[in-house]
Amino acid sequence: MTLNNTYNVLVLSGKGGVGKSTIAANLAVWLSMQGKHVGLLDIDIHGPSIPKLLNLESRRLQTDGNAIKPLSCSETLKVVSIGLLLGSDTDAVIWRGPMKHNLIRQFITDVNWPDLHYLIVDCPPGTGDEPLSIAQLLGVIKPLADRTQTCRTGPAAAVIVTTPQQLAVIDVKKCITFCRQLNLPVLGVIENMSGFVCPHCNRATDIFKSAGGEQMAADFDVPFLGAVPIDSAMTSAGDAGKPFICSEKQNRAAQALENVFHRLFEKLNELEPALEDKDKMRIAIPVTNGRLSAHFGHCEQFAIVDADPENNRVTHVELFAPPAHEPGVLPKWLSGLCVDLVITGGMGRRAQQLFAQNNINVVVGAADDTPEELALQYLTGRLQCGQNICDH
Repeated sequence: MTLNNTYNVLVLSGKGGVGKSTIAANLAVWLSMQGKHVGLLDIDIHGPSIPKLLNLESRRLQTDGNAIKPLSCSETLKVVSIGLLLGSDTDAVIWRGPMKHNLIRQFITDVNWPDLHYLIVDCPPGTGDEPLSIAQLLGVIKPLADRTQTCRTGPAAAVIVTTPQQLAVIDVKKCITFCRQLNLPVLGVIENMSGFVCPHCNRATDIFKSAGGEQMAADFDVPFLGAVPIDSAMTSAGDAGKPFICSEKQNRAAQALENVFHRLFEKLNELEPALEDKDKMRIAIPVTNGRLSAHFGHCEQFAIVDADPENNRVTHVELFAPPAHEPGVLPKWLSGLCVDLVITGGMGRRAQQLFAQNNINVVVGAADDTPEELALQYLTGRLQCGQNICDH
């Protein structure tokens, strides 16, 4: 299952202990309560918290054929975490970057995700391997050194979680800089543990006398989504594996959290037209000397054409040198480049089958022309296709 039309929301923090996983878990639950189909992906490889927060510790991920089945928290909420693969909650994951990257890639490409409105990604603190890997795999990083590492997903944006004290804010600022350098939109900043709500009198007291998250958001010109106070009921709900957002409706902190999520939902709705890009398409055309190559497997380059079918126009063309021509390599490579269609002069039956397995359509028998013109002919229904020149 691909996540082409899913909006990916990365929950980030520059510092541990700010309640990022609690925010991510409750956000996923809240969105599912709004009737949205939501996936919650925990990529905190060394310290996964989502299984505990959602009372999933006793359950394990299963496979269905070659695909991983996400756990169902409800009809509209599915969860994947490395914590659901470990033998016990004391097992340590002692991995370097490449192994973590490969696991995160599996969680995107090898999980049988249903059709989702949102994928909430709980990232570990900081700006290291895991946030960088998920940004790369979701196609956020442009340009990529290795474009084959992207997956077929929808747009992405980030939510930044901090606490008010300057020690946290200093580190979280780096997170916003990380997003800026990766061209990852920031939906807003949430200030968690903002004051303390007394469980006896329900009175809030500011503990951290600092400008905190709101000032940081203003300094970086990003939205401030709101502040959530410390409340012992939130801690108790997390320890019990009960989502705080739906177990403490009248609680002051729960109401603050819901207000934050409403503001975040408004930001998502503002950006959601980007999901209409599902109608955009990417066309691959094998070329030699700037024109269509007779056979896709023996071309000098592939022209990757970004097209707008609704307006019948080409928006961008980029040339790539293909990998070595070996059975099965080109379909996987072009799938990694998010290609929807290949236009070629000739292609064997087995190759066409491999492209179909990678959800890429193929048009054969195209005549010699430039990639831009061939793409325009296809978009406007003028592409004339003759005999497939390849019969193997």
